[in-house]
Amino acid sequence: MQLTAPATRSARRTGIRDTDGMAVASFVLGLLGLLVLNVFLGPIAIALASVALWRGTARRGRALLGLGLGVADLLVLVAFMATDNTMSWSL
Repeated sequence: MQLTAPATRSARRTGIRDTDGMAVASFVLGLLGLLVLNVFLGPIAIALASVALWRGTARRGRALLGLGLGVADLLVLVAFMATDNTMSWSL
């Protein structure tokens, strides 16, 4: 009599769900970063998308969009800093 499920089956399913969640989170954070806090949300979106792609997510397109939006967040930040001639935000 076996009381627990085999570890390999549940671990594989959980790992896939985790990478899919990372792909979706990178997309959402990258999209949100275009509006607010792009200096924080851009790198987080890039990191999550990179890890999700490295682990082989099923939502590859969503991870690539998150990666692109994270890079766009940082480009928007650089453009605003160049326009304002400052190294950070002005209050």
